[in-house]
Amino acid sequence: MTSELIALASWMAGHFSNQKQASANPQSYAHIRVFFRPLPFEFFGGIGFYSEQVYDYDLWNPYRQGIHRLVEQEGQIYIENYGLKDGMLYAGAGRELDILRTIKPDCIERRYNCSMIFKRDGEMFRGSVEPGEKCLINRKGCETYLVSDVELTEHTWVSLDRGMDVNTREQVWGSTEGPLLFEKVESFANELPVATLVM
Repeated sequence: MTSELIALASWMAGHFSNQKQASANPQSYAHIRVFFRPLPFEFFGGIGFYSEQVYDYDLWNPYRQGIHRLVEQEGQIYIENYGLKDGMLYAGAGRELDILRTIKPDCIERRYNCSMIFKRDGEMFRGSVEPGEKCLINRKGCETYLVSDVELTEHTWVSLDRGMDVNTREQVWGSTEGPLLFEKVESFANELPVATLVM
């Protein structure tokens, strides 16, 4: 396990909020909280996360949930993405460890062609969805492919997700105002299986 992977995992482990962005421009941005909570080592036999994105006013009704496995490959870090078969059973797991512990490997399904690839760039990591335009998401009855770009530092998470029509290549969903700017509210790095190496 390289120092790069440990750094990425420890920066990623946390509770993030875009409250400043939402307060400054409430017409364009809702107040969103993002949680990346480390999973036990046994879940993947390595580093994994549960993620949850919620509107601040509706913390028990996440609009996006996922399971993520960090894998090193050819000098890059791949974050494999998995969906939960019944996500609402685990709503709140980003905040409540008792709920997080009820998630088991047989509750998830791999989302193929949807891995994020991260590379170190100075004091940040840059990530984007794997090439090929094959991470497909049906939204509003329209088949779209995901375009996702992320910049992660020790204290911030900046993300821009867009869904593009597979036929016209025009944007169907996602931000038209620019990226979401999250700041870390709380770190969960001490919960990582490699916490002794991080501290």
